[in-house]
Amino acid sequence: MRIAVCDDEKEIRNMLAEKIERLYPEADLLLYQSGEELLLTDAEPDILLLDIQMSGKNGMETARELRRKNKYTILIFVTALEDFVFQAFDVGAFHYLVKPFGDNKFEEVLGNAIREFEERKSRNADDFDQGNKNLMIMSGGKHVTVHLAEVIYAEVFDRKVILHTTHEDIEYYGKMKDLHEKAGEDFYRPHRAYLVNFNFIRKYDATTIYLQKGQALMAKQNYRDFVKSYLRYNQRKGKSRWNS
Repeated sequence: MRIAVCDDEKEIRNMLAEKIERLYPEADLLLYQSGEELLLTDAEPDILLLDIQMSGKNGMETARELRRKNKYTILIFVTALEDFVFQAFDVGAFHYLVKPFGDNKFEEVLGNAIREFEERKSRNADDFDQGNKNLMIMSGGKHVTVHLAEVIYAEVFDRKVILHTTHEDIEYYGKMKDLHEKAGEDFYRPHRAYLVNFNFIRKYDATTIYLQKGQALMAKQNYRDFVKSYLRYNQRKGKSRWNS
């Protein structure tokens, strides 16, 4: 587990580093004196304690750039400024810790962040199993193995199921119901003729789901349940609205 501190004041960096080392000596500790230095590193932190008021790029600018390349770092703002608390939500901040704070508060916030990190690791292990599911079908007179994680969406047309994958379209005779049961909870059936992979959704409205490639129809009666299911998927994957 990598825990990083980014603050342009050396005393603050050292103070936070001492607290982290005392609480979690097994963690890899990374220290950065500017947002620019943090953004240039290849060592992506699992948990980041980030100051806002810094020379050069401030913490909020740094966080926005960080999110473009790393959507999963658990971000804790550590700052004397209360004015940016609402902007913190826009970059998916886990917590907003206002200076000065006591040891108990720091231990509580960091402890919660580490528990979130451990839960995400557990979810990712489950996702690995989900992502390795395969589907064996007969297409064009040949047995074909399809990796379900590569299926963007499926549709029914003229008694055939068409699988739109990341690199090709595959047709076979089958039932959408059987495919849905095999695909599992990463997929949703918004319309009797469509099955979509949550992972490839780019945007949606009450009538249409727009995917990385192509689009699927939304049945009016399924829209509310779809939104709830998509929210649960994002929570399970450790995503939020800044990841869409």
